[in-house]
Amino acid sequence: MKYDWLVVGAGLFGASFARSMTDAGQRVLVVEKRPHVAGNIYTENVGGIQVHRYGAHIFHTSERAVWDFVQRFADFNRFTNEPLALFRGEMYHMPFNMNTFHEMWGVTKPSEAREIIERQRAEIDHEPQNLEEQAISLVGRDLYEKLVKGYTEKQWGRDCRELPAFIIRRLPVRFVYNNNYFNDAFQGIPLGGYTRMVERMLEGIEVRCGVDYLAEKEALRPLADRVLYTGPIDAYFDFACGPLGWRSLRFETEDLPVDDFQGNAVFNYTAREVPYTRVIEHKHFEPENTAGAGHTVVTHEYPADWQPGDEPYYPMNDAKNAELLRAYQSLAEKEDGVLFGGRLGSYRYLDMDDTILAALQLCGSLLAGGEERP
Repeated sequence: MKYDWLVVGAGLFGASFARSMTDAGQRVLVVEKRPHVAGNIYTENVGGIQVHRYGAHIFHTSERAVWDFVQRFADFNRFTNEPLALFRGEMYHMPFNMNTFHEMWGVTKPSEAREIIERQRAEIDHEPQNLEEQAISLVGRDLYEKLVKGYTEKQWGRDCRELPAFIIRRLPVRFVYNNNYFNDAFQGIPLGGYTRMVERMLEGIEVRCGVDYLAEKEALRPLADRVLYTGPIDAYFDFACGPLGWRSLRFETEDLPVDDFQGNAVFNYTAREVPYTRVIEHKHFEPENTAGAGHTVVTHEYPADWQPGDEPYYPMNDAKNAELLRAYQSLAEKEDGVLFGGRLGSYRYLDMDDTILAALQLCGSLLAGGEERP
């Protein structure tokens, strides 16, 4: 059978693209290197608890088209992300809001918090030269030292004074008592987990898991007129220009015989000396689910250096990698019948809603006969 599209990768971008093209009457084959669909949003049922195997994923969007799309495949609860931060025994609400400022300084009025932040921001009286100066110029010294510095240095594996300023373009500051991390109109977790949602997206579409496209390209490429590749763009070209840089993650997950370990879905650990950045307790993502009573599943998330072969998570946004990306994009433009998309294919960090929107827009453009580049 000849397909119109061969989609490489059954993550959120690939699945959204495959669904939309199939709905438009196109014949689609999806191949996936992993033994499961859903990519990094993969969830697994452990004793009635949906465990986010590749880190916490909370769906949020203000795009009605994206929200309508995902609701075709899942019912969402009303989970609100309200992470807490721990710094050497002190606990703070996130994102930065009046609860944070009361915990930090004892203030209760927005005007009091504004005065402290403005006074501390004035420490940087020039164009910020690195991430540390950028953060202080946005939120002041106290918030930076306790809630930004250590967490960021662990995340990127470098001192904040060695990181470029543009990594932190803004730090949300709210002068109201509101702990909701996201401002988006729609937020929640799909009941039954993300894996089930993606499986429903792919219903009626041929999916082959455990297939490494790059290793089997000669046999697979002739099966379809065109290819959508959502794997790492540098790997596609066999790292001809050198490997793009990433930060990776390592997860340590435990199934504990207690009803509740920490009382919240996410705790951030912001001190540099604590080796992990977050502790996730998965049952709190679906508080309405009582099937996991009597135990809980907890994951410690550790940032890690990345080497080829490791799972890539966060692109390294620096001049060297920007130059490498341009070189690979030039090669991609010459690749006949192949499009590159998604987080890995575009070397961009994308939220879930941005991923879906990009896939839907690409489909719309292709079906309308428009530009064929994501």
